[in-house]
Amino acid sequence: MRKNILQYLEATLAICPDKVAYMDPDTSLTFQQVYNQSRTVASKILAAGYTKEPVVVFMKKCPEQIAAFYSAIYAGCSYVPIDEEMPKMRIQRIFETLKPRVMICDDTTDNLTSELGFTGEKFLWAQASEGASDEAALDAVRKAQIDTDPVYIMYTSGSTGIPKGVAVCHRSLIDYIESFCEVMKFDQDTIFGNQTPLYFDASLKDVYPTLKCGCTTVIIPKQLFMFPMKLVDFLDEYKINTVCWVVTALTMISAFKVLDKKIPQYLKLIGFGGEVFPVKQFNRWKKALPEARFLNLYGPTEGTGVAMWYEADREFADDEKIPLGQAFDNVEILLLDENDKLADEGEICIRGTAVSLGYYNDFGRTSENFVQNPLNTLYPEIIYRTGDLAKRREDGLLEFVSRKDYQIKHMGHRVELGEIEANVNAQAGVITSCAVYLREKDRIELYYTGDTGEKELGDALKVSLPRYMVPTKITKLDAMPLTNNGKIDRKLLTSKGE
Repeated sequence: MRKNILQYLEATLAICPDKVAYMDPDTSLTFQQVYNQSRTVASKILAAGYTKEPVVVFMKKCPEQIAAFYSAIYAGCSYVPIDEEMPKMRIQRIFETLKPRVMICDDTTDNLTSELGFTGEKFLWAQASEGASDEAALDAVRKAQIDTDPVYIMYTSGSTGIPKGVAVCHRSLIDYIESFCEVMKFDQDTIFGNQTPLYFDASLKDVYPTLKCGCTTVIIPKQLFMFPMKLVDFLDEYKINTVCWVVTALTMISAFKVLDKKIPQYLKLIGFGGEVFPVKQFNRWKKALPEARFLNLYGPTEGTGVAMWYEADREFADDEKIPLGQAFDNVEILLLDENDKLADEGEICIRGTAVSLGYYNDFGRTSENFVQNPLNTLYPEIIYRTGDLAKRREDGLLEFVSRKDYQIKHMGHRVELGEIEANVNAQAGVITSCAVYLREKDRIELYYTGDTGEKELGDALKVSLPRYMVPTKITKLDAMPLTNNGKIDRKLLTSKGE
């Protein structure tokens, strides 16, 4: 039984040491190089007296950054990825709760560390990865590690403006990777096209299956996602056959009708998540790649990334929703109503080893969402409240309804902003949309992209929606604002209305 996530690397190393594990257009690392370099840097971290504590990895997105993650783990530490595209204030707030003493950086980030208020010890990757590793020290760390030790701490947005550091242990990550790889059917011929920044948990879908299955992950340059045709050319050039992307990255290609001109010829597996996939855009993908597998992947960072899956093996009608599907192995999904009773519609709560350790150095906010299972009064058992609402269909599959905080009371009626968006996305000429609620003004505003006019869309919504759900104001945008991880920036749009 595996108790350390890096046992995947060591098993694969014995099979294909010289195969490329991670690459981008500028560089590549084989499994042997990943192993050697990460253990060398880990040895230097240990020699400096650091173990069982967070190691900040502040590097440009590249294969070496992934190897740096493993350096921290080999040293018995947890890694904390940050990136120069993250706002300076956000990083400073992360450091306030993290209180890091050690960092791995590179030539592109070294000069930025002092601006962030970091005063600890730095290891420059280029120099630290040279030389031999201390096998005795590394072996001693491995013997002392257990599977409930944290692997990483990834920071997500907090409603108060203070980021929350989600700590995930080896056992949670191992369970996730085992189930995920089985469902997705990865093998040594899998070539991932990585889209997600490495400081978001969605990147786990590429990074760790590569270790387990002996695959290859290709890091796609961020700028290509602004040029859909060039992006498809890149997928073909590197023979990428598998992507696990946020929905907005996929809709960018389909909405601009790139698939009418060029179809990724090697792509055979598409995982999507992060947001609801507009059915019109999904159908364009399914029609273009009828033989490919499409899987809807759902799960929060606090649930080790992915908790549910559904294989979307057909096209859907405009008024349908793509289901969330079923739980992964060793995960149970509870739908709890307002009285904490099991219901056919309620808040998605996660039970099992997928539940993370909680928020790092933040017991207050941990206790708000990581709670005792209200259905179990006999022994301690922590579940995670996601804040997402879902309902159980007649076929037993779950279907996303909305966020709890997207469920509003307007004109005396309960309104799901997600239902408004689903109706908007079904209209001809609409690419994507976002409905926001201005609480102080008690009004709903809609933002969208597409070819249809604002008045035309408004008239159509008066037919398809109840009067109290029709947005007070409708604004057409040239492009939908996105967060760093590719989701629609709802906070920004809400502030525009205020």
